[in-house]
Amino acid sequence: MSDQYNRDFYAWASEQAALLRAGNLSAADIANIAEEIDSMGRSEKRELVNRLAVLLTHLLKWEHQPERLSRSWHLSLREQRREVADVLADNPSLRDRLGDLLADAYGKALLAAQRETGLPEETFPAACPWSFEQAMQDGP
Repeated sequence: MSDQYNRDFYAWASEQAALLRAGNLSAADIANIAEEIDSMGRSEKRELVNRLAVLLTHLLKWEHQPERLSRSWHLSLREQRREVADVLADNPSLRDRLGDLLADAYGKALLAAQRETGLPEETFPAACPWSFEQAMQDGP
């Protein structure tokens, strides 16, 4: 079973789904199924952190480069807010972890903002200056 998992994931996944639907748990590759389920959860968490990081990067750039404000930037903020909301709608239990996830995202956002603006690290707050609710509010 594990050999097929490593050799042809698609075939393995299809076979495991068929076994589970048939109720044939004894023939299912339970260890790898559990690993894949864990991996899916981690992937959803990473997706939320990445979306928050992009949102926070845009907010930092908006705040520290007001001369570059544009309609496109405003629309990018709205798009990221919608993406964050979509991930949370699909995974509401991640709301319980928003404090930690926002902090993780802000670390990524700091690096991105420094790279994209060329501004020194000291320009930006060391900790996220926005609560989740503030970051999600419409507007800059």
